[in-house]
Amino acid sequence: MTSPDLTRTIDPMADPAIQRDPSPLEAALERVGDRWSLLIVEALLDGPRRFNEVALAVPGIAPNILTDRLRRLERQRIVVATPYQQRPPRMSYGLTVDGHDLASVLRMLADWGSRGTPDADPTRHGLCGTPLEMRWYCPTCEVAVEDPDADGARTL
Repeated sequence: MTSPDLTRTIDPMADPAIQRDPSPLEAALERVGDRWSLLIVEALLDGPRRFNEVALAVPGIAPNILTDRLRRLERQRIVVATPYQQRPPRMSYGLTVDGHDLASVLRMLADWGSRGTPDADPTRHGLCGTPLEMRWYCPTCEVAVEDPDADGARTL
């Protein structure tokens, strides 16, 4: 008779019987978790674009991948397609309110990413040119909130 392997750990992802809700970060990545989707959102920051304009703004993306990502972003209510021609049907793509919210997060991610480069130029305030600081802010208390004081800030 063999003894049970007591050193084995249980992997909750390997056992479908163990159910858990996705973390907030997992939920966000499920909605837009690939580079093409994020680059498409970036391409739409300045306003709506037609399919070919999006393709030019996102170098290297294949037309079938662009079509797939635009449809996925539309299902997720991040992008809205508006027809500008009936025959053949042609669309213009723009960001929804959720898309603009995501764009704000992407700007912070881009700012963070640029800090690892030698010629990094921080995001600046358009009126005075001062580098902006990205932080949590409580509009009720009118104070900047540090990570330890943000309830749920660690629920990534």
